[in-house]
Amino acid sequence: MIIYGVALLAFCLLTGVFMGELLGLALGVNANVGGVGIAMLLLVFLAHVPAIKEKLNEGADAGVLFWNAMYIPIVIAMAARQNVVAALEGGWLAVSAGGLAVILSFALVPVLSGRPADRTEATTDD
Repeated sequence: MIIYGVALLAFCLLTGVFMGELLGLALGVNANVGGVGIAMLLLVFLAHVPAIKEKLNEGADAGVLFWNAMYIPIVIAMAARQNVVAALEGGWLAVSAGGLAVILSFALVPVLSGRPADRTEATTDD
């Protein structure tokens, strides 16, 4: 039933937010630390538990998988927003360090993806 999919999503979100708040308190930070990420990981784990998976029909399962995929861009967008605000408050050194990290990350994409760089060698006919 679709209600099981919605209940699973709600459970994961509420548990993740609660755990993020507890983690923030434990670290002495007055913020939710990783709540959405915890919810995402919990959803990934619970969506593959056989006892829960058999309760979900195809529609609910597809909905859970959709939100499972949507959590990653949401987490990235939230983290990027927080990092930009913190960098702007930190001054030009923080902004330039962030920019350098982005440039290096883009440069390492081919290396981390395991694809060899296209190398064309000049052939000589002797």
